[in-house]
Amino acid sequence: MNKKNLKIIIYLNADTIIKLNKLAIKLFVQKKADSHEVLNYSRILKIINKCEETKGDIYDKAVILLKGLVQYHAFASGNRRTAILATIVFCIWNKQKVYIPNNPTNSKVLIGIREDFYSNNKIKNWIKNGKIKTFKR
Repeated sequence: MNKKNLKIIIYLNADTIIKLNKLAIKLFVQKKADSHEVLNYSRILKIINKCEETKGDIYDKAVILLKGLVQYHAFASGNRRTAILATIVFCIWNKQKVYIPNNPTNSKVLIGIREDFYSNNKIKNWIKNGKIKTFKR
C-alpha cells in the first residue's frame, strides 16, 4: 500500500472527552447548578467505539460522535456543549474544517439532534457547511 494514500484518523479518547466536558461547563456557563460529573463512563466508550467503527469520512464519524454525546447523556451537565466541542476538536485534529455557526440556534439544532429529528446527512452538512433547518416542535 502506498503510504501517501494511508490516512491515519485521530480519535478522541474518554479522558479527552471528560476534559472537554469540564472545559465546556467552565467556558459556557448556563446555570449555576452546572456540575462536571461523569454519569456513565461506559457510554463514552461506546460512543468512541461506534465512531471508530463507522465507515465513511471524518464528517461521517463526527456525526456519530456528536449524536452519541448529545443523545447518550454521559454527563450530569453540559452534554450538548461537550458534543459541540468534541466534534470541533475531532475535525480539527483530523485536518478538516468545521462550519458549525456560533449562534443561538445551535441550541435548537442540538435539541433536534437529541430527538432524532435530523438524518445523519443533514447533520453532516451542518458540520461541513454550517447549514441546517432549525428544529421546531
